[in-house]
Amino acid sequence: MVKACLFDLDGVVFDTEPLYTLFWRNLDKRLRPNIDNFEHIIKGQTLVQIYDKYFTGDEDKQKEVTTLLYEYEQNMSFNYITGFEDFVKDVRSKGIKTAVVTSSNLEKMLNVYNKHPEFKGYFDEILTSEDFEESKPSPDCYFKAAARFGVSPKECIVFEDSFNGLRSGIASGARVIGLATTNSVAEIEPYTKEVISNYDGFTLSDH
Repeated sequence: MVKACLFDLDGVVFDTEPLYTLFWRNLDKRLRPNIDNFEHIIKGQTLVQIYDKYFTGDEDKQKEVTTLLYEYEQNMSFNYITGFEDFVKDVRSKGIKTAVVTSSNLEKMLNVYNKHPEFKGYFDEILTSEDFEESKPSPDCYFKAAARFGVSPKECIVFEDSFNGLRSGIASGARVIGLATTNSVAEIEPYTKEVISNYDGFTLSDH
């Protein structure tokens, strides 16, 4: 029996992944690591992870990127994935708990709350990067989310779009449903055969 649905944020609740791809791709060359497909390689990683791995020891560059990113997020459109609001309302009407489990930080979430006053009402818990000791693909975040509800990860469904997120959900032992918003169906299927393009018309009884 499903007791909780655990949602990543970008590419799962909001259709923001293409916008982040553009941000990192268009970042000034002096700030952006000279790595092919960098904007895709970093998907699912926290900002701290990105800095630790690709901007090691360069605090000035980290600070400049952070400033640019926060300015970008303040002006970013947080549009729900098609059908998400109806889906989450239906899930909650069945007594199933809901949580956001995101690598985003609290400062970004304030932008979300300002633009979507209804957002918090869709979730029983909101876990951000500050709540985890280890980031995706570690299952730590999903273990913690399940523990918040006093349930086993096996009683949860994880909704993810990035490869790191999919790995995290699978490693937790939860049932994983992939969103083909950031990656294609074919790319997600090696992780899970349950893949949807959006939530339009989708119900848990479909699977």
